[in-house]
Amino acid sequence: FSGVLSEEVLRVLLELQETLATAKVWVPQAGREVTLSDVCYAPLNPDRPGVGDCCVNSVTQYFQNNLTRLAMTATQSDGKKTGTADWRDHLIYCV
Repeated sequence: FSGVLSEEVLRVLLELQETLATAKVWVPQAGREVTLSDVCYAPLNPDRPGVGDCCVNSVTQYFQNNLTRLAMTATQSDGKKTGTADWRDHLIYCV
């Protein structure tokens, strides 16, 4: 895995998503701050969405948009060999 599917890029992408999720912008025409919840697609809670209701389509969804889950590893054995599964293995299993 390299390029856009490197761990470093995924970490930066998660940090950017977190920044955008907490962003607030003053809109003079509305006379209030607007947040992601005001403009996101939230099909399961369209009337009063919170940031957690917003639909995010990203490769980071495979890790529940969570840096801790991206960093997780697990010991895995096929009966003959034992190794460590990491984010790459998790992504391959999911896709």
